[in-house]
Amino acid sequence: MLTDWYARWMYVWETRLTTRDENRVVRPLEWGFEWIAPFLEANGFGDAVPPSGVERDGQQAEAAMIRINQLLIRHSDIFFGYKRPTDFRLEERHPQLFPTNVRPETLAKDAALQQQAAEGKLPPAQFLRFTSPELTPYPENDLANARWYPAPAHKDPARPKQAIVVLPQWNADGFSHNSLCAIFNRMGVSALRLSKPYHDIRRPRELERSDYAVSANIGRTISACRQAVVDIRCCLDWLEEQGYEHFGVLGTSLGSCYAFLASAHDVRLRVNAFNHASTSFGDVVWAGQSTRHVRQALEQEGFTQERLRALWSAISPVNYFPQFAGPGANGAGKNVLLVYANYDLTFPREYSLQVVDAFRRHGVRFEPRVLPCGHYTTGETPFKFIDGWYLGWFIYRAFKALREENAAGMRAEAAQESNLEEEAISR
Repeated sequence: MLTDWYARWMYVWETRLTTRDENRVVRPLEWGFEWIAPFLEANGFGDAVPPSGVERDGQQAEAAMIRINQLLIRHSDIFFGYKRPTDFRLEERHPQLFPTNVRPETLAKDAALQQQAAEGKLPPAQFLRFTSPELTPYPENDLANARWYPAPAHKDPARPKQAIVVLPQWNADGFSHNSLCAIFNRMGVSALRLSKPYHDIRRPRELERSDYAVSANIGRTISACRQAVVDIRCCLDWLEEQGYEHFGVLGTSLGSCYAFLASAHDVRLRVNAFNHASTSFGDVVWAGQSTRHVRQALEQEGFTQERLRALWSAISPVNYFPQFAGPGANGAGKNVLLVYANYDLTFPREYSLQVVDAFRRHGVRFEPRVLPCGHYTTGETPFKFIDGWYLGWFIYRAFKALREENAAGMRAEAAQESNLEEEAISR
């Protein structure tokens, strides 16, 4: 009985948090072929682009979009591939909130931060900027942005430099997850807190929320996902240029989907923390409470969950577990944390359990951690501290294991060289 009471209480709390923002917009269904066509044509897949006017025939448009998804899955190494940017640079400016809701307390916080910046009381911060390989009609969105948290130089010059890319949740403001980055710095791990496409400084002026990242525009949602994935990989390129050797990624909610897809296509990402995860992009949008406005637009056009699942299959983790796991067991050397919540109404628990099952079936080395709360309540006391402990303790141990692996490799090389010298002397 106590368990039932707790569940009801948690669901009420979770629902209250997911319904307090009143600026969600129900946007009409759009197929969005124009968002994918440039990539297809540039990579020799122009035949997959449907003829002009196909959008007027729903059945033909749906069939064409499904074929495109299937094509992208078969060629995911190209779809999530990219040309390395040549304009990496660090920019210094005052951090900004970029709120995504219009609640009075949020607007007051934003005003206070702007006032502090104007009075010189808010220290400036460094941001990595570069042109995203996935270009869109929005110049502000195409200029990638990642707040830079460099860890202090270690007293041991032989210690490998380590860094993590951090992706907050959908509609995160400009300060979300910054405290985690500061914690990682204390572990000796540098961090890039990446602004996802259409988020904070990358958000087009016409938007109050980061709607274009996930919406009833099928093609634009696919484009946003590709952009996020290649931006993560570009961050690793820049970090390599700075001398970093070990890399990780931490994603929350939508960020975890992007992080998984990047790691499945980039062997450099050895440390992986997925904070709320699911298998199918379409399942979460259809069943999740925070995407009910997107589902409303799709239901008005007669869509079902199964049809939506197929339309976003190319950006669904379920189709990339073999790549993530690699040719052998233990996730091709990846160390993985999976955090999910028992009372999640945004990433329903059943889909997180599918991730658990998939990791086990593919031999991925991972640690599951379960929160006694929901999706939005993860950000509330005391659950945010529990979640932070899970994430921080895992990141500390995972990067320590990489350092130990590195040291063991150096010892093995030294021993081999010593044996060769001894053999040469004995001859």
